[in-house]
Amino acid sequence: MVEIHSTAIVSTEARLGVNVKVGPMAIIKDDVEIGDNSIIGSKSVVYDGARIGSNVTILNSASIAHIPQDKKFHGEYSLCIVEPGSIIYDFVTLHRGTEASGKTVIGKNVVIMHYSHVAHDCYINDNVFIDNCVQIGGHVEVGTGSLLESYTQIHQFCKLGKFVTLITGCKATMDVPPFIICSDKPLKYKGLSEELLRKSGYDENQIKTLNSIYNILYNSGLNISQAKEKIKDSLGENELASEVLDFINASSRGIISK
Repeated sequence: MVEIHSTAIVSTEARLGVNVKVGPMAIIKDDVEIGDNSIIGSKSVVYDGARIGSNVTILNSASIAHIPQDKKFHGEYSLCIVEPGSIIYDFVTLHRGTEASGKTVIGKNVVIMHYSHVAHDCYINDNVFIDNCVQIGGHVEVGTGSLLESYTQIHQFCKLGKFVTLITGCKATMDVPPFIICSDKPLKYKGLSEELLRKSGYDENQIKTLNSIYNILYNSGLNISQAKEKIKDSLGENELASEVLDFINASSRGIISK
């Protein structure tokens, strides 16, 4: 059974799953899919191209899958995907993709708090927590389990590794390697995201290894190329070292400094 408030406007072409609830004055456009047991709050608007998974909660006055704020967008077909279990709070704006990737993706069990914005072609991986008033530019990727505290800003095309913590009010304009805490403007390395790592099942030996990796990278006085070589020499085929080095090697913007 679908529960639609009498003041909501829901297209007859929209595809709503079992036990979906649509609140007062919400609007759901034609090309929309909403999975089972999901909730669309009062005055929220779900635009064409929205693909909302099961058990998703979208609270009041959110804007989902509106057109990108990108001059290169010319009305091409694109999507905004919100995967199962995510919670989107009041006044959040999520834009759909452009021809660059065709989609914006919000992963499983993501929480996005009040007044935050995720621009076109972003990929927010699973279990990310985005606090109030966070602003994320286009083509950004945020790694699994990361924490973006209130008022943080992320420049377009930046990549954040998994289990990254951005402290309140900071601004990322370069890529941020996995597992670390950053703050300040310009963004600086401040240590490991140890609390996130422990909550996610990393043991003390793994945390010790990561501390060794980042001490070489940021505290040894070596440049990035020299630090990468020393990490390889010191830690060999260690999986965590390989993960950090792979991220650095794949970075097109360069990584943050200390």
